[in-house]
Amino acid sequence: MTASASPQISRLLIDWYDANARSLPWRNPPGAPLPRDPDWPYRVWLSEVMLQQTTVAAVIPYFAAFTERWPSIADLAAAREDEVMAAWAGLGYYSRARNLVKCAREVAALGGFPRTEAELRKLPGIGAYSAASIAAIAFGERAVVVDANVERVVARLFAITEPLPGARKAIRKAAEAITPTQRAGDFAQAMMDLGAQTCTARRPRCLLCPLSDHCEGRASGDPEKLPVKPPRKARPERRGTAFWIEREGAVWLVTRPGTGMLGGMRALPDDGWTARAEGSGQAPVEGEATRLGAVRHGFTHAQLTLELVRIDGDARPEGEGEGEGEWWPLDRLDEAGLPTVYAKAARLALAARG
Repeated sequence: MTASASPQISRLLIDWYDANARSLPWRNPPGAPLPRDPDWPYRVWLSEVMLQQTTVAAVIPYFAAFTERWPSIADLAAAREDEVMAAWAGLGYYSRARNLVKCAREVAALGGFPRTEAELRKLPGIGAYSAASIAAIAFGERAVVVDANVERVVARLFAITEPLPGARKAIRKAAEAITPTQRAGDFAQAMMDLGAQTCTARRPRCLLCPLSDHCEGRASGDPEKLPVKPPRKARPERRGTAFWIEREGAVWLVTRPGTGMLGGMRALPDDGWTARAEGSGQAPVEGEATRLGAVRHGFTHAQLTLELVRIDGDARPEGEGEGEGEWWPLDRLDEAGLPTVYAKAARLALAARG
C-alpha cells in the first residue's frame, strides 16, 4: 500500500463511522464538536480505564453506576477507596480500580486533565494506549491509538506478517501513516468499531468493510490468519481454600492486602493461595470443618480451583477486634463488593444453607 492511499483510507473510514458508529454512553456523536462540559474528559478517561481487557457489554452498567454515584472527577477523588473497590467488583483486574482513585485525586489536585499524551502518561494507571485515546477523544489531539482491535485492522490492512509482539512496531508505524489530523477522536473510535464489528478475529466480514479494496490481507486470500500470534501458553492450575465463618446472620470478611491479586478487596478469609503457589489449607480459626464444594475461576496467569469450607464453633477469627476483618450481614452481602471468585463461593455457601 502506498503512502498516497493514506488520506483516502482515512476518509473512507470516517465516512463509514458517520453512518455506523456504535451509540455508547461515553461517546460524542460522530462529527459533533467536542462537548464543553468540564466533566467530558472524566467520562472519556473512566470509560477507557474500564474498557481495558473488558468488553463493552460488561462495562456499560458499571459506567452508568459510577457516573451516577460519582458524576465528576472531584466526586471520585473524594470517594473512599474501599467504596470504589466494592463498586468495581466483578470487572476484574482490580489494580485498575486502585489506580482509578489515585488518578482521580491527582487530576483533582491539578484542576483537570492535561491535554497531551506526554502529560497524561504521568498519571497513575494511564499507559501509552490510554494516553493516546484520551488525548484524541477528549481533546481532539492527533494521537496514534492502537488497541487490540486496531492492531488487528492494521495488521490485515498492511499484511504485516511478523508475529506478535514483534510486529507491534510495524503496526504502530502503519497506524501513524493513516491517522488524520482532523477528527482524530472519531478516527480512533472508527478503527475500534471496525475491529469490533467487521474486521473481527474470526470470520471477518470483508464484504462489508469500507477498506476492503485497500486491504492487502484480504488480497492475500486469508486475512483471518493476521495478525500472527505466538502459541498460547497453558495457564497453570492452582488450588486454594476459602472459609465460611458465620455468626448470628453475618459472615466474616477480610480485606486483602493492598498489593497483589485482588488487592484491597473484601473477601472470604482463605489459605494464602496465589497465582504462583498453592494455598496451605490452614483455616484462620479452629472449629468443626465441613466441605461445601468448590468453584473454578480463571485469572490471567492461572486457573484456580477454590475449595469452600464452613467452620463451625465459637473461636474468634484471627484479626477480630483488631480492624483486620468485619462481620458482614448476610442480607447485605451483595453490597460487600466481593470479587467474582469469592462471590461464586458465597453463592455456594448460601445455597448450602437451604
